Amino acid sequence: MTTPNSPDASTTNPILPTDPIAPIAVICLTQRALATAKRIAANLQGASVHGLRTRVSISDVDVAFDDTITHLQQTFSADHVIIGVCASGILIRALAPLLAGKWQDAAVIAVDEAGSTFIPLLGGHHGGNRLARDLAERLGGQAAITTPGDAMLGLALDEPPVGWHLANPQAAKPATAALLAGETARFEIEAGSAAWLTNSNIERNDTGKVVIRATAKAMEMNSDDRNNHEIVYHPPVLALGVGCERHCEPDELIKLATETLAENGLSAQSVACVASIDLKADEAAVHALADHLGVPARFYDAETLEAEAPRLANPSDIVFAETGCHGVAEGAALAMVGKDGTLIVSKQKSKRATCAIGLASNDIDPMQSGRPQGRLSIVGIGPGQPGWRSPEASSLISRATDIVGYQMYLDLLGPLIDGKSCHHSDLGAEEARARHALELAATGRDVALIGSGDAGIYALATLVFELLDRENRSDWNRVAVQVSPGISALQAAASRIGAPLGHDFCAISLSDLLTPREDILRRLKAAGEGDFVIAFYNPVSKRRRDLLAQARDILLEYRGPETPVVLGRQLGRPDEEITVVPLAKLEVDMVDMLTTVLVGSSNSRHITRGENSWVYTPRGYAKKGPDAANAPVHSLDNSKNEPKNDKAN
Repeated sequence: MTTPNSPDASTTNPILPTDPIAPIAVICLTQRALATAKRIAANLQGASVHGLRTRVSISDVDVAFDDTITHLQQTFSADHVIIGVCASGILIRALAPLLAGKWQDAAVIAVDEAGSTFIPLLGGHHGGNRLARDLAERLGGQAAITTPGDAMLGLALDEPPVGWHLANPQAAKPATAALLAGETARFEIEAGSAAWLTNSNIERNDTGKVVIRATAKAMEMNSDDRNNHEIVYHPPVLALGVGCERHCEPDELIKLATETLAENGLSAQSVACVASIDLKADEAAVHALADHLGVPARFYDAETLEAEAPRLANPSDIVFAETGCHGVAEGAALAMVGKDGTLIVSKQKSKRATCAIGLASNDIDPMQSGRPQGRLSIVGIGPGQPGWRSPEASSLISRATDIVGYQMYLDLLGPLIDGKSCHHSDLGAEEARARHALELAATGRDVALIGSGDAGIYALATLVFELLDRENRSDWNRVAVQVSPGISALQAAASRIGAPLGHDFCAISLSDLLTPREDILRRLKAAGEGDFVIAFYNPVSKRRRDLLAQARDILLEYRGPETPVVLGRQLGRPDEEITVVPLAKLEVDMVDMLTTVLVGSSNSRHITRGENSWVYTPRGYAKKGPDAANAPVHSLDNSKNEPKNDKAN
């Protein structure tokens, strides 16, 4: 079932960052600014909200921090794009000591709490100006762009559109200076849609001192362009079609492609994408080539490639017998450049690979043709609160096009899944959810399959791999599968009460829906005899009320009646409850489906110290003797770079 959050019900789609690798941190320092921070993050793919713990509700942010300056510096040093919903002075004072250079520093944008003004402080020509404009347009604000090229020329010569590459960035500054001083420009557009140039405020004539060239040809650039007023751009107009044998070495395909480009005088910077048949969607060599060129990989089915047969230079009946089309490399290149494009380099071969090059009449947008390799991220979101969700999990969910999960878990994600296609099913329909997620990913979608806790502990990751094993479908096998861990219920319960899992422990599910009851009873006896701390998952349900009582009675044969039992209910949520009871007094009615049960071993202790109540399981440090207990602990005094004895200080 698809919810109203699907793309066809949404008016906007999240903005892709200029650098798809760079994570984005939206910094929020006050509760008043939180609404704006969340609106910004919801409009940015891969963004997370970072909140100051003492001033912002930590249940509403992805990352909570204690010291603003330290967190800003650490985040900036980790190459995050920073959007600070705060005074610009805070950002300036925090980041000034860390600045490296115009092209090294990540973008930093200051936004007022109302979200009305977006000011790029750093990285204006490194994606900051564009990001500020896009956000201002999305959120009904205004971008305050201060760089002179943008303000007077209507563009920045050193920041071409996505897909375009500036071949000689060192020439941008003198060329911009000349244009700002009143010189005119001569445009020589050989390839690509240069509307971003021709619609600018740059004054043009046929004798202009500044030459602005757009070409797919490789050009030798002068290393000293301080006085050079020629700007060379490579537009995204080349499609690199490839084919290869299964398990072809990536280096072979990369070598073939790069040599083919060089031999034909073409720039690798004009390659918009690597294209192939969908049978190669999981081929490592194809993806390695795309990564090498810094472009996406796109794939077509055999029927689409066969439609290009009349335009192939080297149709092959052998290829048709193996793949269902008469040409993979040439067909994929032609499919990507479209009916108005041409094949400018026919099929070139190495021992195990082929490639061909198509030239489009306009800029190629890889998002509009072919499809990517499908991705399935099996994501554990922890017990529920955003602070316990890993940054990786948030990033995978933000990146996904489709979200699959039980509705209660999707509700916990809040604005993180706004504008996405959401698919939910009832509790108990786990196989249907896993199957639907695989089906979506097999069509080239980026799917996040959501579970609470950890995805691999009594959760959906196992079911996905079981389906892959059981059915062995070729389309599913080509999906890129990733498991993202989360904080499990047993970890969450243990953290709230101390350290009951401090020594050997095990986990047992008390659900007999999938595991025979006799196996559960046998494992209970084995765990009792082994004196393990035990975490019970699925302890009770509406119809299953007796196994927990049986478990209690079995364990009482191996450990004392005062053994502490921790009951963690609604962990990480507003109505969280933590209760400790003696094993002998554990009653079934104390537990429901939202409760995790931890039963201590014979060594576990329930103690009260001051106003605090703790449960822990000792590992035996006391047995190491007084010498170990009294050994000095050394700390490093960073100011003097000398060790100091904590006991002496």
